[in-house]
Amino acid sequence: MASDISIPVPSEVSSFSSLRTVEFLGTERPWLNLYGIRVRPVAPFGSVSSKPFSDPALIHRCLPDELLFEVFARMSPYTLGRAACVCRKWRYTIRNPSLWRPLCLKTWQMSGAETNYKIAQSMYGGSWRKMWVQRPRIRSDGLYVSRNTYIRTGVAEWKVTNPVHVVCYYRYLRFYPSGKFIYKVSSQRVKEVAKCMNFRASKADCVFKGDYILAEDHVEAVLLYRGSRHTLLRMLLRLRGTTIGANNRLDLLKLLTTGVNESEISNREDMLAVVEGWQEDETHNPDVPAISHRRGLTPFVFVPFEEVETSVLNLPVDKMDYFVPG
Repeated sequence: MASDISIPVPSEVSSFSSLRTVEFLGTERPWLNLYGIRVRPVAPFGSVSSKPFSDPALIHRCLPDELLFEVFARMSPYTLGRAACVCRKWRYTIRNPSLWRPLCLKTWQMSGAETNYKIAQSMYGGSWRKMWVQRPRIRSDGLYVSRNTYIRTGVAEWKVTNPVHVVCYYRYLRFYPSGKFIYKVSSQRVKEVAKCMNFRASKADCVFKGDYILAEDHVEAVLLYRGSRHTLLRMLLRLRGTTIGANNRLDLLKLLTTGVNESEISNREDMLAVVEGWQEDETHNPDVPAISHRRGLTPFVFVPFEEVETSVLNLPVDKMDYFVPG
């Protein structure tokens, strides 16, 4: 229904409104000009093309390809993955097998160089980069952390309340490519424990050393608790990742403690050789029975060293009572 009341609009207001409408309708969108235009790809590193090529990027005109390759050769593998997203030339350069071959040989050094070459040829088509991404591997650039919580009944006060406490503790694992690992159980947070998770840790840090082996996606780890009654801790873990190539989760399938004689571990450096062929319920010391633990089996989450200060696992119980890893 039309209104009987008309309000006069000043001419300058009317002209301003029309200009705003024209400006909105005629907004420039320069990216629309790129539709239908074929962009010529950047020549990769080591190209045999005889055609002259002028790279518009300033860093590529100032930095020779040889120096750029040396910069990439000193990057960590995950930094290489990020750098490959910068431009096409970097992506083609980073696919060079000489960047990924030493990383693979170092990561799977326990398999031997000859075995790794055969695996790369037979299973990954000779691509070391594809082998790095798809083959299960233990990461050594951070810590695997398992956050466990349980409820403990408190002391009743004045027969009125019956309090309960949420107790939180962590299991820490750090692996080395040489087949060694270190283990620690503590109530301290990730940013505090990361400083002492190394072979130089003192006895007061309660960091224990052991041996592990990776077979397909399963990890078998063994360490020795020394004391009046020597005890072996045996773990069976399954390696997986939330994305392809992440390898950022370890499912704790079995956690066993068993006794061992001192004669079996004397002059023995490899604890895996000690328990080779043992059954799950086998113990070699009647004072230390074999026990299969059913609690504290929360999966391990990988935390890189550069994220130990900001990891969500540092949150106290009053802010995060339970943590469910993916």
